Amino acid sequence: MQNIRNRTLANVIMLVSMAISQAHLIARAAEPAPRPHQFTFAWPYTDADKMKPRGGTTRGEDITLAEVPSAQWLALQQAGISSFERDRRAILAMAGGFRASFDFLEVADFSGKPDYQPPRPYQSWGTEKVYVVEDSGDFISLQHVLVMRVRMPDGKLSEPFINKHWRQDWQFEPADYAVYQGADTWQTHQIPGDQRRGSWKQTVYQVDDSPRYAAVGQWQHSGNYSTWIGGETWRPLPRREYAVRDDYQVLVGTNRHTITPNGWIHEELNNKVAIAGPGQLRADQPVLAREFGFNRYERITGFDFSPGDSYVEKTEPMWKIVRDEWQVLLATGEPVTMRGAADKDELFVPLYDMANQIERGDISAKQMARDDWQDSVRSAVRSYLK
Repeated sequence: MQNIRNRTLANVIMLVSMAISQAHLIARAAEPAPRPHQFTFAWPYTDADKMKPRGGTTRGEDITLAEVPSAQWLALQQAGISSFERDRRAILAMAGGFRASFDFLEVADFSGKPDYQPPRPYQSWGTEKVYVVEDSGDFISLQHVLVMRVRMPDGKLSEPFINKHWRQDWQFEPADYAVYQGADTWQTHQIPGDQRRGSWKQTVYQVDDSPRYAAVGQWQHSGNYSTWIGGETWRPLPRREYAVRDDYQVLVGTNRHTITPNGWIHEELNNKVAIAGPGQLRADQPVLAREFGFNRYERITGFDFSPGDSYVEKTEPMWKIVRDEWQVLLATGEPVTMRGAADKDELFVPLYDMANQIERGDISAKQMARDDWQDSVRSAVRSYLK
């Protein structure tokens, strides 16, 4: 009975943690009182009340935005460095502590339905630190971790919520990449030589380090302007979408990352696409709509990210095993099919349970060094597969 209660508690912790990681419980930093009406880009003639944003509604602690250009930005502006080094500095400029905001809006309908009504925009934001977990020159891995303190009804701040968020890996002149096929399936494809030269592959992973999507593109630097745009990719539905609709299965779109003096901007332009099977568009009206996403990362100062630092330090050995195991699975060249969606179907629970035990001190560094424990982590990863 005790084991059942412990497992139930673990599941609750996992679900709450996942909700936070997907920005459903985002701490709103101090802001002016909301305006009576909000302008919604692309829908000026739609009733404003019907376009009231959904997403995070809680409030968080006061934050202080950085007022001067960051050291990373200044390093990026240095004259006389190679294009490769300037690319690297642009990627590394995405590390640090930020106030992050997430805005998504459906901007076009292709269904032809006479009664079409645009869905409510999605808006959330929180406090997030991006860690450099690996930098080997032509490969850089950036791990996002949310650290948030929510303002309670009595005005006091909660204890910090710490949640491992998404990860982005950058590889210079890559040989291959994992392509999402839909239906919870990924396949590794070779990249032609002429597309590799001078290019960087960005691979995005879910909060549990399972694959999401990858794209290849080149950084462009023009004075104070550094930007990267990847090729079109397929990607699974995020929580903000599958939680409210089931009429399509894949987002097909592009990413752009642009560095600013005090942070960076992540833009998405996605088509909402229905498929008939892995890699196969539905014959009848496959593209339902298009959405625009604008995610802003603004540097903040004086914020206590130490709980996130501690989480990363304690759990990194486990997550490295997870990352390496996914690389082994994807490197076979064979399709990798999961038995469900990592988050929607709660495949992440065993891994999050392990990470929580490590953070609490229930699993020691000595235990993590044992072969049988490391094998249990790999088994948890392989349990994702069909």
